Amino acid sequence: MKLLRRRPKLPAASRPALHPEERVLAWAYVGEPGGPVVVATNRGLWLPERARIGWHEIHKAAWSGRELRITPAEVAEQRDGYTVLEDGPVVTCLLLEPGELPDQVRARVTRSVAYTTHHTLTSGGVRVVGRRVPGADGLSWAVRYDAGTEVDAESVVQVTDELIETAREAIAPPA
Repeated sequence: MKLLRRRPKLPAASRPALHPEERVLAWAYVGEPGGPVVVATNRGLWLPERARIGWHEIHKAAWSGRELRITPAEVAEQRDGYTVLEDGPVVTCLLLEPGELPDQVRARVTRSVAYTTHHTLTSGGVRVVGRRVPGADGLSWAVRYDAGTEVDAESVVQVTDELIETAREAIAPPA
């Protein structure tokens, strides 16, 4: 019979200020034990010296086997019914004893994506994404333009508006 090994409990001094409905799913020390921690909860990811990043606010997450690299999405512009996002600065955390943290991050970020599609435009491209936000009904809609796309061009904005509307209609329940 296999012995069950329980992961040590998150030290109280390292516990972030959680929302009343928030619960810890996994955590790991950054570097050596006793240092800062990365904490995954049902609502998002707590990185050292940062406020929580919601799962829907993480543009990319990569695990190398030693390093967790998080690319947060930052708001470039708010448009009618959707947000234009761009990559924020990458946060890299060395996790010597990662436990379940990388798996939880991957699963939660992936689960937050309800709809995604990429479209080629005359001057570049755009990714349209509908994401689930913990504690909110419906999807949060956003776009991320490819490098070199003329994001402020009237024709690009008009096509993007149409792509968002098409995406919403594609996932709407049948009437």
